[in-house]
Amino acid sequence: MARPGRPAMPKPKLHPLVDSFLDMLTAERGAAMNTRQAYWRDLADFSLYLRDKFKKEVVDASTSEIKTYLEDLGNKIHVKGKNRNQIATRTVARRLSALRQFYRYIVSENIRKDDPTTTIESPKQTRTLPKTLSEGEVSQLIKTAAHGGGADSIRLVCLLEMLYATGLRVSELVGLPMSAIGEDMQFLMVAGKSGRERMVPMSDTAQKAVKNYLDVRQQFIGHDDKGTQAQWLFPSRTSESGHLTRQRFAQLLKDLAEAAGIEENRVSPHILRHAFATHLLSNGADLRSVQKMLGHADIATTQIYTHIVGDKAKKTVEEKHPLAKTGTGR
Repeated sequence: MARPGRPAMPKPKLHPLVDSFLDMLTAERGAAMNTRQAYWRDLADFSLYLRDKFKKEVVDASTSEIKTYLEDLGNKIHVKGKNRNQIATRTVARRLSALRQFYRYIVSENIRKDDPTTTIESPKQTRTLPKTLSEGEVSQLIKTAAHGGGADSIRLVCLLEMLYATGLRVSELVGLPMSAIGEDMQFLMVAGKSGRERMVPMSDTAQKAVKNYLDVRQQFIGHDDKGTQAQWLFPSRTSESGHLTRQRFAQLLKDLAEAAGIEENRVSPHILRHAFATHLLSNGADLRSVQKMLGHADIATTQIYTHIVGDKAKKTVEEKHPLAKTGTGR
């Protein structure tokens, strides 16, 4: 399914090695479906470009052809405003990363002897600080969501409270099975990236929101002979997966932001995840605990949040947490 605002890409027949590579990502690296689809989009875009411009298949691409593709890709990205170059750089870097992994794979499978990406340098990126919301703005969103009082409002409040209490990725949240919540609801068992499981605590407020939602949850389950909806915490009658989609939740948040008087582009599931992390650090939480709850494999990823918290909390993290001093973590 295409993301909102993104035209649906036609499903071209790609080289069989692309499917083999994607299967490897799933089987050997535990890549999630969203990750697999992202790699498919990147490789499909390059494959179509290569066929059109050079009349070649992806398996036969040369270094110069890949460089030409990346240059053309950077030039054709049309984004208004000061972040245009930054977005183009990120896109090119991500696409190059996908190509590198693909060609390493086919070299490891002895399909070709050389890797055409080895001499291509990644574009230098400037790391931007994550967007976030204030504690007051998060409270305003939750209050606005609760205003309707019906089943839809109760579900939205539950989604907000859980996201803000746990910092889950949106795909993790909407894809939670009923088995993820224990009887006491104090913890969630979350299957994260690459199949890594983690246990995340739930606040009292989030537990209460879940209990209220479970009273109306049945209203979101339609005729479900196969049980595809009933297995999910947030079922959906209309989605193929049987559960609420990332796209639908994101749209609900945009509508909620408008109702709450907050700029729409400042509210998204990922920004609420950022708010979870920054507000914890601002209130004295240690960096390693936040890393575990977010499911970051590398603590360096978590450390960026120290740059957007208040000076006092930032000083506490940097002076008192040993991992913050070394910049490493296992």
